[in-house]
Amino acid sequence: MKFAPRAGHAFVAGYLVLLAAFGIVPVGYAIYFAFTSTSNYWAGLSNFTAAARDFRYLPAVEHVGLYLVIWLVALVVFVTGLALVLHQLPARRISRLVRFLYYLPGALAGAASVMVWLFMLDPTVSPAASFLRLLGYGTFGLVIEPGHLAILFAMIAFWTGAGGWIVVMYGALNNIPLDVIDAARIDGSNGWQVARRIQIPMLRKWIVYMVILAFAAGTQLFVEPQLISQASNGVAGRDYSLNQLSYDFAFQNNNVNYAAAISVELLVVSLVVAAVFVTRSRFFDAD
Repeated sequence: MKFAPRAGHAFVAGYLVLLAAFGIVPVGYAIYFAFTSTSNYWAGLSNFTAAARDFRYLPAVEHVGLYLVIWLVALVVFVTGLALVLHQLPARRISRLVRFLYYLPGALAGAASVMVWLFMLDPTVSPAASFLRLLGYGTFGLVIEPGHLAILFAMIAFWTGAGGWIVVMYGALNNIPLDVIDAARIDGSNGWQVARRIQIPMLRKWIVYMVILAFAAGTQLFVEPQLISQASNGVAGRDYSLNQLSYDFAFQNNNVNYAAAISVELLVVSLVVAAVFVTRSRFFDAD
């Protein structure tokens, strides 16, 4: 027993090293550049204001905001709904198979999943070409028009990320005491009433946790618009998202300070939103 704390410290130590190397140190580095000039002098908020005055900044904020709304709403509604449906499947083997199929797209890296979707969205090679032409999209350029991008990126994000969350929600549903559900059914509740009055409320903390992490990941939108921009020869634009704009500042304009300012803004927004969700949802309250 006396060695247990040391074993725990050893397990945590590896995580702390990685957290410091790839989390704390880069954040500190970005904060330093965000508040200094190219001559390494204190610049205050000038980098933030200058980046915000760029003509590409507000459109990028709008793009990311619209994408987040579509992505988060789809995630909460469909992940919760699919997890509830999956939980009702009577046969264990079928349930395990469906869970595996849901999770399978998440095994693909972000770039690989985008390449799959580029193939699926091109009417000249897509297996769904007939469906795309039925919708009036005869060319790849028509499919990836700027007005469609937020929905397309949300579809890609849902396809790659929803399966893992469905598995998480399924596990959370298994932790709900069967006595509670049985009592509700004895009282005459149907499946919809059990889901709405018992299961969904008891999934509240898991849903909040999912939204917080999905929001933080969604603000970092980069791979999808970057690859689609390259595949479409610039039709989608290289500055669709804030991360793309930050990348452009750093590697095209050679202005690391503006890029760091945008990165710090995204970090602050994610932390504030997480704090609001945690406090308003009473995330740490005991049930």
